[in-house]
Amino acid sequence: MKSSVKIFKSVLCFYVFLLTQTAFCEVRLPGLISDGMVLQRNAKVKIWGWALPDEKIAINFKGKKYNTTTGKCGKWAITLSPMKAGGPFNMKINGSNNIIIKDILIGDVWICSGQSNMEISMKRVSPLYESEIVNSENIYIRYFTVPKKYNFNTPQKDLEYGNWQKTNPENILGFSAVAYFFAKELYEKYHTPIGLINASLGGSPVEAWISEESLKAFPELYEEAQKFKDSTLISQIINSDKERMSAWYNLLRKKDKGYENPEEIWYNPTLDISDWNTMKIPGYWVNTQLGSVNGVVWFRKEINIPASVAGNKAKLLLGRIVDADSAFINGVFVGTTGYQYPPRRYEIPSGLLKEGKNIIVVRVISNIGNGGFVLDKPYDLVVGEEKIDLTGEWTYKLGAKMEPLEGQTFIRWKPLGLFNAMISPLLNYRMKGVIWYQGESNAGEPLKYRKLFPALIKDWRKNWNQGDFPFLFVQLHNFMEAKDEPSESNWALLREAQLKTLSVPNTGMAVAIDIGEWNDIHPLNKKDVGRRLALAARKVAYGEEDVVYSGPIYKDTEIKENKVILTFKHTGSGLVVKGGGELKGFAICGPDKKFVWAGAKIKGDKVIVWNDNIPNPVAVRYGWADNPEGTNLYNKEDLPASPFRTDNE
Repeated sequence: MKSSVKIFKSVLCFYVFLLTQTAFCEVRLPGLISDGMVLQRNAKVKIWGWALPDEKIAINFKGKKYNTTTGKCGKWAITLSPMKAGGPFNMKINGSNNIIIKDILIGDVWICSGQSNMEISMKRVSPLYESEIVNSENIYIRYFTVPKKYNFNTPQKDLEYGNWQKTNPENILGFSAVAYFFAKELYEKYHTPIGLINASLGGSPVEAWISEESLKAFPELYEEAQKFKDSTLISQIINSDKERMSAWYNLLRKKDKGYENPEEIWYNPTLDISDWNTMKIPGYWVNTQLGSVNGVVWFRKEINIPASVAGNKAKLLLGRIVDADSAFINGVFVGTTGYQYPPRRYEIPSGLLKEGKNIIVVRVISNIGNGGFVLDKPYDLVVGEEKIDLTGEWTYKLGAKMEPLEGQTFIRWKPLGLFNAMISPLLNYRMKGVIWYQGESNAGEPLKYRKLFPALIKDWRKNWNQGDFPFLFVQLHNFMEAKDEPSESNWALLREAQLKTLSVPNTGMAVAIDIGEWNDIHPLNKKDVGRRLALAARKVAYGEEDVVYSGPIYKDTEIKENKVILTFKHTGSGLVVKGGGELKGFAICGPDKKFVWAGAKIKGDKVIVWNDNIPNPVAVRYGWADNPEGTNLYNKEDLPASPFRTDNE
């Protein structure tokens, strides 16, 4: 039996070698081990790769020489001694061929992961941070983007592509905004090189990032992962979705009356629009005579341009549009966006705007739900210092009515796939810790997140084999319309699951309920998110004793007569009402469990809560809403309190 196992391993090793090395027959390195990389300081660091079987490998680095010999599978690994921060350095690797890795820094490496709010780039948020981008040059902050791939069958050993980038005004536009501001804060504090490895993907649920072994604790998710090991099934789903969606858009184009007459396409500036209706922008056409219709609707607005700015370059700001749009100025196409989330910012070339009357046309496609222009977003034409307001009356006309389009199957979000393709190749790379911004995609089942999120942390720590490394995360921001009365909330439950995860050792949380946007699941303020994560890092990862790194966290309850007395941790220099005035965001209930708004006041490190109509209170909630608008309990270090409830079950 033992001999059979040995034979099997030898055969397997032989085929692995053929698959990975035959085309190279020389020393090969993983994508992360490359020019410009950052190696973790003060730790044993592994350098690894592949070569011919039984080949001698030597590394010369910082005056030390390390040697090894590859195994029968051609794999090799060398562990470097702990090193102090510094650089840049070069590393020589010698085998059947010689490799020089240039411009290496020794510093702190952070894995940056999660879904779209971690993924969103500096380019996306650039209007808020123009000066930061212009002044971003820093050779000591490096950035690596992990390719956005999935794999359900095999934990990958390497990345298909990728390279380390220095921070400068050009490169930074592709950096995760949260990750960059986090790194910038840490560099300015410690002046130690920072390496950022961004492994994030928009829309991804937590289970997509968990290994197969750990998914076994969640049988339903584990079974789903097994299902997608079938490549034929994946191909069938992808092809079916593609055919169905292509057919929908092709039919839409054929039915669109705006394109019916080539000589009178509806973006034509001279088009007769006497039979078009009007509606106020921003808004949704469900509130017009069109009602709840999907398809394509054309919008037009006439504006006057003064001679002083005519002919100049300009920017067309169209807020956000549900779902897709194409924009035209005076009959000339100026930009398009294919889905609802990105801000619409279109460049208008010089010479297109003319003195006097100009026509803006926007063709809007709604494939499901209510189409239109998102409220409380900028709708302007910006020419130099001149800003022309585009809100108000627009004319519109239905181009084509369609049945709602069934959404596609996002295979890349299925359990296991992202761990295998985007995390597994990183596991040999020594790092300082993780920053994580995710949860929106799990808000539909927040109670499951109570187990899934701690399971992910445990899973990563086990697979990285670095002990309980720091794991810092962002609590969900405020989102959706605020409610007039206390109510139940899945987003509040998800935030509670995140709050509970602080019981896991070496974790830290950045509260973000005051820096979101009610009408945007992707709020633009990423600087404060990065700053708050960096504060958590200063305590959890760097061991600063005196830093106030968290806002108030609920600790305990005492009920005296009709008053509920709450105590808090992380009060810093003291509790405050931000902006002064009345303390808001508290709700209270009696034995009937019906919550109503409550009065509240600060007394030392406590908050006293009451409602004169509830003589026997039993529970209090704070910030318990999708969008806890108006919550204003902070510490004097300007960090907001986390939402909580005392009726936690």
